[in-house]
Amino acid sequence: RARRRPTTMPSVVQKGIDKVRLMAGLEPSAPAPGEQTAELLDEYTSCASLTYEQRMYGFAFCALFGVMCSALSSVFWTRPTKFATLYSMGNLLSLASTGFLTGFARQLKNMFHGTRFAATCVYLGALIMTLVCAVELKSFPLTMVFLVVQWCALIWYCMSYIPGGRAALKAIAKACCGAGGESGDFF
Repeated sequence: RARRRPTTMPSVVQKGIDKVRLMAGLEPSAPAPGEQTAELLDEYTSCASLTYEQRMYGFAFCALFGVMCSALSSVFWTRPTKFATLYSMGNLLSLASTGFLTGFARQLKNMFHGTRFAATCVYLGALIMTLVCAVELKSFPLTMVFLVVQWCALIWYCMSYIPGGRAALKAIAKACCGAGGESGDFF
């Protein structure tokens, strides 16, 4: 029988620490010899040429104006075009703000990682459809539907960063919707 080499505890622990560091926007530990250290895209989009202070200013600017646009959009809730444009711009600015912390390439990799792929696609699709329904179709009901889908996808995406977050959200949804027992798994 072929014996598998057990993974050593230090490498498993190091991988876990690296994941936490990446989620916090810090650089992981140095890669083992022979591992590829960076891709070409990372080189141009990592914000490495910006100082720490410049990255913090970029983050603060985008986050502040993102929140302001989203909040200001509520003033225009009866005007779908202005509302959806401001709300979506606020979401895009808020999303861009974290790119200054982690680097835009790393953020895209994290967004399209296996566990977040569906939520990211639904979120970005809903964001686009929100704008299409508001600007082109000028349909308030459809705009609101896609805003709700966008909001739900964003929450689902954010919960993927919290250990057990999605499981907790499923449990809350099941409790609220009364879906229990063996009648089937809605979520």
